[in-house]
Amino acid sequence: MTTATRSEFDQGIALTRHPEEAGRYEAALGTGWQIGGGVNGGLLLAVAGHALSLEHESHPDPVSISGYYLSASTPGPATVRTEVLRTGRSLSTGTASLSQDGVERLRVVASHGDLAAADGEVRTSATPPQLPPPDQCIGVEHAPKQLIEQAALLERFDLRLDPATVGWALGQPSGQGRIQGWFRLADGREPDPLLLLLVADALPPVTFDLGLPGWAPTVELTVHLRAKPVPGWLRVVHATRNLAGGYFEEDAEVWDESGRLVAQSRQLARAPRPL
Repeated sequence: MTTATRSEFDQGIALTRHPEEAGRYEAALGTGWQIGGGVNGGLLLAVAGHALSLEHESHPDPVSISGYYLSASTPGPATVRTEVLRTGRSLSTGTASLSQDGVERLRVVASHGDLAAADGEVRTSATPPQLPPPDQCIGVEHAPKQLIEQAALLERFDLRLDPATVGWALGQPSGQGRIQGWFRLADGREPDPLLLLLVADALPPVTFDLGLPGWAPTVELTVHLRAKPVPGWLRVVHATRNLAGGYFEEDAEVWDESGRLVAQSRQLARAPRPL
């Protein structure tokens, strides 16, 4: 069985079920999702989450998913092996391991459910970020050439960053450790739960705004999905409060066009390496 390939993202997370080994899927990691020398961690998490979605037929959506990045992934063939640990009424839990040439790249534990069937009640003190309209924000076409050369995946995004949080691109980082903006895919694919896993790791590292250029390898990334996003733009905020001992945390919030908080994440990453 081969999954549908409607857009570049769908092609990026496409899986073929192994004909003989249960729970095994084959993937092809594309060059278009590279950042630095490796494949983007959010895309890898979406690949693993997709495999577990196929294993949990009645629970298609990741609700909570955590990934540990064991070694850098590179473009090319990959194998995902899954194991269902528990199937319940509202949640199913499983693990996934993504490997290349026998080397494990990513280990995931996740609980899947059906976000379409979730209770509609919302009690929250969270508020979406106040951003200028997308046409008043800074698009990828204005990014420094060196950044684009190191991050091919940005060409797959229609990313519009808040001008108040892009001083780092002009050599004037604010020191606040915050980057925010509007996000959608360049090919027009509408957001869904699997895409939110990519979005949680889609913005430049917040350490850019601390005056620390260079890519920051992810150690661990956890995403909580709160609702199915409606079509349209996503508002994304990435922020950090603490860099110490060579590591920093990066917290993200993703809001959909209706003003609903649809995903939250936290990752631990290494302090940036030079570009």
